[in-house]
Amino acid sequence: MQLAQRLAVYTDGACRGNPGPGGWAWAVSEDWFESGAEPHTTNQRMELTAVLRAIEAFPPPATVTVVSDSTYVVNCFRQRWWAGWRAKGWRNSKGEPVANQDLWRPIIEEVVDRRPGEIELAWVKGHGGHRLNDLVDRLAVEAAATQRGDSRNLVG
Repeated sequence: MQLAQRLAVYTDGACRGNPGPGGWAWAVSEDWFESGAEPHTTNQRMELTAVLRAIEAFPPPATVTVVSDSTYVVNCFRQRWWAGWRAKGWRNSKGEPVANQDLWRPIIEEVVDRRPGEIELAWVKGHGGHRLNDLVDRLAVEAAATQRGDSRNLVG
């Protein structure tokens, strides 16, 4: 897929209970999105799943800014948590195994190991009235509630 410009892809995760039934979503627009569900998960896992699915949807040479309201996701890259995890054999500052490694590892590989600048992460305030952040929130909450995903790809 040849994309001429950097895409902003909004992501969100939701969970009914924590743990409980969860949902995730990403969107480029009201006409270009995907969501999905997991029967028993956590909010953090759904936030990470949304990011991973968004990254997978736009393989190289796409250039993407993943926009998330999750400080858990964004701070991993802003504060370079990933570098410490790799250096410590995927252990956190307490010496414990990093949680959600099955999701973090492929995300970090894509963000860090792809061509520099190809994938960037940005933070947006949740429930702050941003149209696409509100959309992915609704899609993730709906997926968690119904345990069904949805997709639309009306590009071009």
